[in-house]
Amino acid sequence: MNHFSPFGFISGNQHWPALPFHQWKSTYMTLHLWTQIVGKIRLVQTPWTNHSWHTALYVTSRGLTTSPVPYGARTFQIDFDLIDHELCISTSDGQSRMMILSMRPVAQFYDEMFTKLDELDLSLKINTMPNELIAPIPLDKDYEHAVYDAEHANRFFHALVQADRVMKKFRSRFIGKCSPVHFFWGSFDLAVSRFSGRTAPEHPGGVPHLPDWVTREAYSHEVCSCGFWPGSDLRPQAVFYSYIYPEPSGYSAAKIDPDGAQYDSQLKEFILPYDIVRESASPDETLLTFLQSSYEVAANLGDWNRAKLEKEFW
Repeated sequence: MNHFSPFGFISGNQHWPALPFHQWKSTYMTLHLWTQIVGKIRLVQTPWTNHSWHTALYVTSRGLTTSPVPYGARTFQIDFDLIDHELCISTSDGQSRMMILSMRPVAQFYDEMFTKLDELDLSLKINTMPNELIAPIPLDKDYEHAVYDAEHANRFFHALVQADRVMKKFRSRFIGKCSPVHFFWGSFDLAVSRFSGRTAPEHPGGVPHLPDWVTREAYSHEVCSCGFWPGSDLRPQAVFYSYIYPEPSGYSAAKIDPDGAQYDSQLKEFILPYDIVRESASPDETLLTFLQSSYEVAANLGDWNRAKLEKEFW
């Protein structure tokens, strides 16, 4: 018999929480916009790194972090604590400020954030228009998104911890150019990207509220990416995904493991529902099978030089 905790964990896979989209959608949207504020702060202060790697956040043992961000001779760091539900801004000269993560509009979060930054002598300005969203509201004027349920935010954090842990194991199998496992606040997904080493055709762009030159630089080289995404109104379920750019002939018709993985013709990605992973007898192996199988199909059809790009794994 399965036993459920208040967070919806199954006793056999207690570290992989249930994450029903419609139950936590409102918290998801608010948290997404809060991470956009924090991510944009990192963006304006960090030297540009290829493929926008300088903008991403990282999973920690308590939530998400910017990692150290330069500010003159000092650095500062912003951390989401999704266990105690606090946000901490700390500086290299020993100062810090805290914010409580609770029910509040995005605009109020924005105002308090920049008040705290001013108190720390961190004078910053960001573009307040959210990225990669349909019909966005400026962050400093958004009083529509105001829901924060601590339990749902904590569930999402635990899902990120598991995805991050397994994806780092998958990343270790590759010795070619590869991104870190990192969290993109624009698309709100955890991702890791492998590169063949060859340049790619110019990407068409067209991502909502993201300059085409940013997208084209991100896809300047042949890439196979995978990750974890909590879903959307059009696809209301959390999924693991995998795709290749440019997509080689035969890719969409390929068979990959495990059962339940399928090609999504609109996303142009293979997807595996998160629930298939969390409910399996061995979630780690199920997820690794998906990541490895989808990569091998992509690399083989894309004629990647796998002998030079990979190492043996066990």
